[in-house]
Amino acid sequence: QVHLVESGGGLVQAGGSLRLSCAASGRTISSSAKGWFRQAPGKEREFVAVISWNGGITYYKDSVKGRFTISRDNAKNTVYLQMNSLKPEDTAVYYCAARTPGLGVTTTPSTYDYWGQGTQVTVSS
Repeated sequence: QVHLVESGGGLVQAGGSLRLSCAASGRTISSSAKGWFRQAPGKEREFVAVISWNGGITYYKDSVKGRFTISRDNAKNTVYLQMNSLKPEDTAVYYCAARTPGLGVTTTPSTYDYWGQGTQVTVSS
């Protein structure tokens, strides 16, 4: 059993910053590709940023490149998303996800096997 717990969401003004954290517990998945995805009301879940098991490969949604940074600390079984220069269009529920260990990093939500409960990020204009 794997549990992913996100934290760090909240309300911030446009131009502000937030740092999301995702802590994993249960079955060790420190060697899993992990990612952050988001879902706004009335929209499909979309990929934001993903990272390979060792941090060597990262991918970002075009609209967040240069503003968001994904990182991980495998010793702590935690993945982070540093979000700077936030915009109102970044408002969504942000989810952390992990793939089965041994599988490569992808940007497709349906290929991720484990999901957190989500954390709300609201950016006011």
